Parts: sequence; structure tokens; C-alpha cells
Amino acid sequence: MTDFAAIDFETANECPSSVCSVGVVIVRGGEIVDSFYSLIHPEPEYYQWFCQRVHGLSEEDTWDAPVFPYVWGQIAPRIEGLPLVAHNARFDEGCLKAAHCVYQMDYPDYVFYDTLLASRQHFGHALPNHQLQTVAAACGYDLTRHHNALADAEACAHIAIKLL
Repeated sequence: MTDFAAIDFETANECPSSVCSVGVVIVRGGEIVDSFYSLIHPEPEYYQWFCQRVHGLSEEDTWDAPVFPYVWGQIAPRIEGLPLVAHNARFDEGCLKAAHCVYQMDYPDYVFYDTLLASRQHFGHALPNHQLQTVAAACGYDLTRHHNALADAEACAHIAIKLL
């Protein structure tokens, strides 16, 4: 696969619809050609401590951020016709579907590929785990800002270029 969009969401709380940031990296011909990052005003509109501890975002960061439909309006044209790739795609696809549902937006049945599953198939027991930062390192990418949505999407793109 040489053309795809790697995507990563961070959430404010346990609700999949509570996306508070998104990173997207566009790959064409096996090369990164575009990227996009945005904070998002989450829905529902509260942060849980365990999510904040993971990504470091809080209500102050997203108070004036745009809502999901506005942000997705900027992303959708960039990813049109491309399969989506995520590390643990079940999570990111769930977030995308939930946000579309909350805002009563039509969901266009995006095709998702999972670099977590690809890592398990490719590396098997050769890695101590298949977490994003571990797999990225095994693929030669240094993930220094883990849980920043754009940094995670970039790492996922590099993994997908190697493994998919």
C-alpha cells in the first residue's frame, strides 16, 4: 500500500465521541506529502484525569477549539478516496464513527487498516510488546512526542510504509 492516510485521535474522556485532538498524515507513492493537526472541542465536554495524564490536554486547551464537524470538514477532502491507517484501528475507527453519530453526520464507510495487527503478524514475539512507540522504533522511527495526535499519526504512517 503506497497511498493512504494515517490518523490518530486523542479523547477527553471514556466516550469515543469525545475527540479532543486529531492528527492526519497523507502518504502518496510511499512518501508523506501532507499533514494536518487540530485541537477539537470535545463532546461530551469534560475531561477525565486518566485521559489528561496520557495526552496532557485539558479544558483550557480546547475551550475555544472548533467542534468536530468543522475540523472534519477540513480533513475529509484531504483523505477522499484513501484508506485510513491507525495503530489499534478499532479505537480510532470507533472515535470517528461515534463523533459522526453525535453530530448526526453521514459516515462514508472508511476502510481502515491496522498497524497493530500488521506488527503482530510481521514481528510476532520478536518485540517485547506491540505498542506504537515500540513498533515505531523497530521500523526505524523515533517517536518522541507519544500521545500527540500528529506525532502518533506520523509514527503510524512510517510503520505502515514499512509493514503494509
